[in-house]
Amino acid sequence: MKSTMVGTLLALAVLAGCSREEEAMGPAQRAGKALDEAGAKVTDSLKDELAKADRAADEARDKVEDATRDASRGLERATEEVGKKLEEAGEKIQDK
Repeated sequence: MKSTMVGTLLALAVLAGCSREEEAMGPAQRAGKALDEAGAKVTDSLKDELAKADRAADEARDKVEDATRDASRGLERATEEVGKKLEEAGEKIQDK
């Protein structure tokens, strides 16, 4: 009987120590809660920063694609001009 009563009191003390109400929390529980909240804030912050980095990477990729397309068009125009000049030179050589 005595051990059952002690066990019951011990169980009640443990349950009372694990209360979720802020004022009923012990120092370790408050510290644990603060750590949990800090971890959640860090996680949210990292997610935000990763999202920003993803957007920046997408924008950079788009700019590289645009620059590549523009360079390709410029190369095509330069090739056409060189071709025209070669034709003109060839015609001049044939005329002589």
